[in-house]
Amino acid sequence: MMHYTGTIWRPPYEASSLLLEVTAGCTHHRCKFCTLYADLPFQFRMSPMEDIEADLKETQKMYRSFFGRKVTRTFLTGANPFVLKYDRLMEIAGLIHRYFPEMETIGCFSRVTDVTLKTDEELAALRGAGYDGLTIGIETADDEALRFMDKGYLAVDILEQCGRLDKAGIRYSFFYLTGISGEGRGEDGARATAAVCNQLHPALVGANMLTIYPDSRLYGEIRQGNWKEETETEKYREVRALVEGLEIPTEFAALGASNAFQMHGVLPEDKEKLLAFLDDVIKNVGEDELRRYRKSVRHL
Repeated sequence: MMHYTGTIWRPPYEASSLLLEVTAGCTHHRCKFCTLYADLPFQFRMSPMEDIEADLKETQKMYRSFFGRKVTRTFLTGANPFVLKYDRLMEIAGLIHRYFPEMETIGCFSRVTDVTLKTDEELAALRGAGYDGLTIGIETADDEALRFMDKGYLAVDILEQCGRLDKAGIRYSFFYLTGISGEGRGEDGARATAAVCNQLHPALVGANMLTIYPDSRLYGEIRQGNWKEETETEKYREVRALVEGLEIPTEFAALGASNAFQMHGVLPEDKEKLLAFLDDVIKNVGEDELRRYRKSVRHL
């Protein structure tokens, strides 16, 4: 049996990847809106190397016996496996390549702060070992929102650390959290985020929509009158401001379950099509309908 712990989260675009658990939980675990890892009895745990190797042996048999195909990408599960030290990440890559010589790339979730733990030389070596296609939940480049939500970094850190990934040749995708700036501030937050993205090279900018749950710290802040949620219509105006502000060639996607209306396009070619779609939602879909969908969403 595979050594999976709790709910396994992955981006939609990692659906065909080999999912390998190397960590469980989150090293930060302080974001006020997040409840993704609340089902775990611990904050963060590294998988023993023997468990990782056993899972690789199991998946090797599975892919060759049942699927009859090669696997060329691995996605390491956990909130931020890229926090692991350089030596451990290299050891994991060595095991993956031993059992799957055809493996081309290794991806995972990463926090912005995880990149700071590696030197430029280590980042380049990790790229050489196959690490490519990180998914980074930057959430926003609105410093006020980042501070309030206790993200542990600011917009300048996104620029500096992702610029280092660019130099190392490690591709990455951003997740933006629509609604994180709060009532009346979403479009400003989106424009600030687009301005940061325009100085970097994300392969994809993905938008998810904030859903607030009673067991989150953010819910307590709302109850105390310290923060107000955007309306659902405001959130779509915010997404529109983000798309309009992006000037770099990249993919844009809103494919997660938190989005009542899913969309995908390539910028700049599809910008006008995406903006027209968002204008239609803003004009023709009522707040009550959008709010009913928000209440039905079980996870972020």
